[in-house]
Amino acid sequence: MEFSSNLTLELFNQPFLLEKRIELLIAIQKTGSINKAAKEVPMSYKAAWEAIETMNNLSTTPIVQKETGGLGGGGTTLTPYGENLLQTYVLLKEEQKKFLQNLNLITDINTGTLKTIRRLSMQISARNQIGGVVEYIEHGTVNAEVYIKLKSGYTLVSVITNTAVKNLDLNLNDEVVAIFKSSTVLLTTEITLCISARNKFQGVIDSINKGEINSEVILDIGNGDNIASVITTSSIEKLGLKKGSHASAIIKASDIIIGK
Repeated sequence: MEFSSNLTLELFNQPFLLEKRIELLIAIQKTGSINKAAKEVPMSYKAAWEAIETMNNLSTTPIVQKETGGLGGGGTTLTPYGENLLQTYVLLKEEQKKFLQNLNLITDINTGTLKTIRRLSMQISARNQIGGVVEYIEHGTVNAEVYIKLKSGYTLVSVITNTAVKNLDLNLNDEVVAIFKSSTVLLTTEITLCISARNKFQGVIDSINKGEINSEVILDIGNGDNIASVITTSSIEKLGLKKGSHASAIIKASDIIIGK
């Protein structure tokens, strides 16, 4: 027994994009004709027109448009908004598919084992969770180095086991999240410092939350990517760190785990 579900998007509390309507839009995109698209789905021509009118009326921007003239006598096409909407729906459908696959893996409905469902909504205490795209994976005997391109333009390297790469089904261009504790992030003002740690990111200090013993420093490395570091308050004073200061964050590749 497995989980399955349709994906329906609502607009103004009314069904807007249903899977049957998406099939119709894909067919229109392919054939350029409502009549041909209706036959391909299949549905009646009348039902196809009603579906299109409903979507166009609910949407603030038309999704499907009629074209007149030309050698073929015109036809029906998706508007740029419709094309984008269709692409977005396909992406959402893929994410829904991954969710259901994960749900099937961790849940045994036949025996009533449902407690592990909580994993799907589990939150973690690690302060740093930065999204990126896998650009390269280098496998070793036991471990693999995973290179992740961040929004800031930096490439982050994480060392995880080959088994973890397999279990996560990591592939090039996958969107992932790099996770690491703020206590594992070292800070330095020596921009040219040479160290063995694989990850070194330069940025500007966005804020400092001082405590009596430890303090949290937020380093902006660009394009919305921030790194949090917890170091001693005395270290902040010795380094002369303050808001607006330039600094580098240093993170060992082995301290970074990957979520997908």
